[in-house]
Amino acid sequence: MQLLQFIKTVYQNYFELACFMGSSIIILLAIFMDYYLGLDACPMCIMSRYAFGLIAFWSLIGFFFKNIAIVTRFFVIASGLGGIAITGKQVYLQNLSAEEISNLAASCGMPLSTQIDYFGLIGGIANAYKGGPTCAEENWRFIFNFAEWGLLFFIIISIATLVKIGKK
Repeated sequence: MQLLQFIKTVYQNYFELACFMGSSIIILLAIFMDYYLGLDACPMCIMSRYAFGLIAFWSLIGFFFKNIAIVTRFFVIASGLGGIAITGKQVYLQNLSAEEISNLAASCGMPLSTQIDYFGLIGGIANAYKGGPTCAEENWRFIFNFAEWGLLFFIIISIATLVKIGKK
């Protein structure tokens, strides 16, 4: 019962700070997994980190500037929807059959920064979003894989922010 009361208090009084901290911890965990566990992030994983970074940024702005919280919450929802699109596509790719994966273009083979350098910002992101065999790999799992956890968090953050807007 105390845990539910704590969650309710955080949601009512420190929502933006909790979103900032949660998104930042997810980014730090992903970086830790890259450098210390030797996992290589695919371009879609990098794009989902940017979506979490946008959520953290807008949440922090909303925390410090309460008078524009409604605006920053809409940006959090937009970032969350972008994250849902990215991680949803990655989860879809990870659930394809081996034959379907082998038929994918190699859009995920190049690092995101290289794709942006070569195709420009929009073209690089669009090319990386197409996915490929590298983005369909599943290197890590704890109940869910990292893309599935990301999708779950994006959905929770988006719905919680939407409910927060609706209560104003």
